[in-house]
Amino acid sequence: MAATVLVGALLLAGSIWGDDDEFPFGPFRMYASVPDLDAPTRDTRVEATDSAGTTVLLTEANTGIRRAEIEGQVNRFREDPALLSAVATAYARHNKGAAALSQVRIVIRWHDMKGGRPTGTWHDEVVTTWTR
Repeated sequence: MAATVLVGALLLAGSIWGDDDEFPFGPFRMYASVPDLDAPTRDTRVEATDSAGTTVLLTEANTGIRRAEIEGQVNRFREDPALLSAVATAYARHNKGAAALSQVRIVIRWHDMKGGRPTGTWHDEVVTTWTR
């Protein structure tokens, strides 16, 4: 009982006065703070155009590459768009018989927010493009 009260008191004190260094008794600020509630929120995706002109959404299911792997290297892809050819190769390996990809691009969809809620409006930003 005493241990439960002590841990509870540490959690409460850490939540009020703590910082990242005291985690788990202090808040993990990455999840405990909120950015500007009216700032746009981004949603990154990878899409392609195949040789037939069809737009294809590239996902983990059809490439084997997780979205986080792309998001974590966006700056590398910006600097060297040819690196996106690896995504086209992964798509071809996972989709035997599918039309070859002629272009791969990273697109960020910026969702407008008001008071922390989506407004329903958005715009797309093409970050980088690789063309075969």
